[in-house]
Amino acid sequence: MTDQIPVRIIETVDASKPIRLTPAQSGGPIHTRAFTGLFRTLRLLGAGALFALFFGTAWLDWNGRQAVLWDLGKRQFHVFGATFWPQDFILLSAILIIAAFGLFFVTVLAGRVWCGYACPQSTWTWAFMWAEKVTEGHRLQRIKLDAAPWSAGKLLRRSAKHLLWLAMSLVTALTFVGYFTPIRALTADLFTLEIGLQAAFWVFFFAAATYINAGWLREQVCLHMCPYSRFQSVMFDADTLIVSYDAKRGEARGPRRKDSDPTAQSLGDCIDCTMCVQVCPTGIDIRDGLQLDCIGCGACIDACDSVMDKMGYARGLVRYTSERALEGGRTRLLRPQLVGYAAMLALMIGGFVWALQARPLVSLDVTRDRTLYRENSAGQIENMYSLKVINKTQQPREYRLALVDGPFELHGPSHVKLAPGEIADVPLSVALVTDGTRLSRRELRFTVSDVADPASRASTPSTFVAPLNR
Repeated sequence: MTDQIPVRIIETVDASKPIRLTPAQSGGPIHTRAFTGLFRTLRLLGAGALFALFFGTAWLDWNGRQAVLWDLGKRQFHVFGATFWPQDFILLSAILIIAAFGLFFVTVLAGRVWCGYACPQSTWTWAFMWAEKVTEGHRLQRIKLDAAPWSAGKLLRRSAKHLLWLAMSLVTALTFVGYFTPIRALTADLFTLEIGLQAAFWVFFFAAATYINAGWLREQVCLHMCPYSRFQSVMFDADTLIVSYDAKRGEARGPRRKDSDPTAQSLGDCIDCTMCVQVCPTGIDIRDGLQLDCIGCGACIDACDSVMDKMGYARGLVRYTSERALEGGRTRLLRPQLVGYAAMLALMIGGFVWALQARPLVSLDVTRDRTLYRENSAGQIENMYSLKVINKTQQPREYRLALVDGPFELHGPSHVKLAPGEIADVPLSVALVTDGTRLSRRELRFTVSDVADPASRASTPSTFVAPLNR
């Protein structure tokens, strides 16, 4: 064969235009421009609510104790009026599964809005960027400061920024650790330098993690460490609402006078001002299409809308829209995948609420003594047991111990009084009251019930060991 495959050179770069790298492509620090707009307001409101929830809840009291406290030492997890124990771990697993399905539902509906509006990494990064703006100035001032040689003024500004970052990190870490150990005592011990070694380690560990993640790594956490950014794209469909640039309307892009006619110049609505790039926290150009780096925060929408207002053009050149809508179709909100996630989410939330209401507020664990059996003074065969009774309520309770019907007799305390959250170990014995039956092992069941509320009860099976009759 002598025929050759034809080769045609395709120019991918316009030689008449300089190559413009985005902040993410240039590899340097990303300095965002200040802006205002609807989505920024929504993000501030959401971040304010999250900060109030995180920092405020730790200081709330409930019936004389911290309202939300994961007491690992006592293995008790207090959430306002409810106390959870290791036996309730299945409920924590259910919460995590529900949260995961909620994230899937939101992703299919509106892309990565969780990342842009509620993710702790993004929320704390925005807060650290605010601290950077307060201490080092607006975007151009920060860029000039980076390029300037070291001086007293630069050292002062940088020191102020890092001191503010460290203070924010310390408060964050103190609050986080305060959910696992009483925060009032922890704070007092920290400022009086009487804090224990273990508590000090975790406070400074999380302070360092916050300082590094929100101050230095920032978007790198979203791009290279967060698994969500890796699998979110496979959950999108043609009707998912994502931050998109309308290329049909915007191209060809180029500068022009405000009172000029872009149609006469063969231009679209995009004036190529790069405002959308300057405000992006991950330093990308949304006009390049959907990208892994985009966290769906809507900053580019606010920036573009403000430019469109100044130019007298319609808003929405960059907007939340779907691939189908960009192609001229109509976005479908009700679709099988989204409805399926919504149905599963509703079922799981309903099941969780039912399980939370139905969970027993008393727990019973039974351990049989290692001794096989013994014969008491009445000639009966006895087995020894240790019953662990847990009062899961926030009030003192009296409980009744009993056996389910069978050829057995309970010897030992039949009632036990427990304080709120108290655990009692009750030793007792069980005697076999019938004979003539060839047996070596028989099943029995212990029950514990609230004297004031018999519906609150728990039962646990065990075994009874006796010799074979001859």
